Amino acid sequence: MKPRSTRARVSFVVLTVTVLTAIFMVRLIDLQIVQAEALNAEADTKRTLTKITYGTRGDIVDTRGAVLADSVERFDIVISPRVTLLRQDASVVVLEDLKKITDIIGGDPNEMLTMILENPESDFEYLAKSITLEQYQAVADLGISWLYYELNPERSYPNGEIAGNLVGFIGTDGPQAGVELTADECLAGTDVEASYARGEDGVALPGSAVETLAPQDGGTLALSIDRDLQFYVQQRMAQTAESLGATWATGVVMRVSDAHLLAVSDWPTVDPNDVNLADRGALGSRAFSTPYEPGSTVKALTAASLIDAGVANQRTQVVSPYALELTNGGGVISDSFYHEDQRLTLAGALVESSNTAIAQYTDLLDAATRHDYLEKFGLGQATGIGFNGESSGTLYDAADWDARTNYAVQFGQGLSTTSIQMASAYQALGNDGVRLPPVLVESCTWPDGTVTDTPSTEGTRVISETAAEQTLQMMEMVYSSSGSAPNLEIPGYRVAVKSGTAQVAENGAYVGKVVISYAGLAPADDPEYIVIATAGIPDSIYSGAIASTFRDIMAQTLTTYRVTPSSTSGPDLPLRW
Repeated sequence: MKPRSTRARVSFVVLTVTVLTAIFMVRLIDLQIVQAEALNAEADTKRTLTKITYGTRGDIVDTRGAVLADSVERFDIVISPRVTLLRQDASVVVLEDLKKITDIIGGDPNEMLTMILENPESDFEYLAKSITLEQYQAVADLGISWLYYELNPERSYPNGEIAGNLVGFIGTDGPQAGVELTADECLAGTDVEASYARGEDGVALPGSAVETLAPQDGGTLALSIDRDLQFYVQQRMAQTAESLGATWATGVVMRVSDAHLLAVSDWPTVDPNDVNLADRGALGSRAFSTPYEPGSTVKALTAASLIDAGVANQRTQVVSPYALELTNGGGVISDSFYHEDQRLTLAGALVESSNTAIAQYTDLLDAATRHDYLEKFGLGQATGIGFNGESSGTLYDAADWDARTNYAVQFGQGLSTTSIQMASAYQALGNDGVRLPPVLVESCTWPDGTVTDTPSTEGTRVISETAAEQTLQMMEMVYSSSGSAPNLEIPGYRVAVKSGTAQVAENGAYVGKVVISYAGLAPADDPEYIVIATAGIPDSIYSGAIASTFRDIMAQTLTTYRVTPSSTSGPDLPLRW
């Protein structure tokens, strides 16, 4: 061999080794430095799994502790298709296991197998979601090694439609309505994620779990609602709405002493367990969200304002024609039925529910002062409850009242209120003239016993105690002397009440549709409860039906709370002169 040839071969070998070494060095640097972070993350992903530990959402209970919403144990079955398919004859063995599983939880084993085969490299797939505790125990007893289980609490509403309009519901995106939404800060639990290392078979390695925080359960939300009374009011308002052919109906019961709402009924309503069955318009609470012109129920507030201002009393006299031409171009207003001129006192004006009489009393007090009284009664402003979709109603500034509205607002037209607002206004009449903030949520009790979200007890004086007492006496005359008296009687009790029938405006004009209601307090000599019963746009304008509904709800309330019957007789005020 020639020396030159040998040197060439040695040079080639050296060069080849050098090049290969350089390549390996570059690759090593790339793996250990350039791609190290990404490769480590990928490796961690392949050898670790993440498990969610759920904090349980808090219960919603009524004022007596009866559960309106709670969380029940539900389980998700999780698998790793990659691990599942490691075994010999996997498809045959897995299908046999799937048949055993579906015999317990339902479903198609072949579809489940297809899902597994289509994701052979996946380490996380749901085999089933939200199975019951009984199903979980039965499946776990099968001893199938490739199944994993995650606790996933699910919302339950054990009373169905009872208070469903108030409780609300949970959707796929979280709380959707009612106090489930507005009180979510109290109710929501805090979930945590725990990661753990696993072996090739997917089983967690002992001691490998990493969990930074413990899950936190939500608080218990106590409502002022009485479930049993709520049930009765819902049933009675449903009967009334259906008998009248109404589009909607609401029923409200409030306690006078603290303004706690004991029942808030909406018809139609919603079952939170099956929201899809409900009309979209029934997913909230009309008692909070649907303002209407209240009509003559406002006349009691007008009378109270006049007495408090010192410009009228129970015996102040006017002559009430059937139709009255208003001053300053306000047009003509009339009463609901034809009659000859009537010589009415203020008490008589309430009993006869005379628009023309109230219009004349209106001239005794300037518009700004009358507006301020209505505002202090809570009209034209939110109640402070903060319920989802709550309306403030409408009460325009007195400066914006035209000549007709100046009178119309005093007999309940040209303004709008909700049922909750009217209950709040009447609470002031029954509470010696002091209006307290309405209450729906009594408290939030946290897992450690801390109590928050207790309601304010600070009231606002609207009228004097004397004005409130004299107004209730006039409303008692409605109970005893009006045409609806036979439908209102509750034996043994004095009751203060006022009816209301108001036209419905559409596109700025009244269209012949009405809203009818009865509002009142009992016992009138020492008021304890308020009832507001309202039917929207009925086919039959039969005020006797809504009067009977008011009577039945008030009687049920007095019975439920064992209210002592009245021990004195009612007033006998002059209605005419």
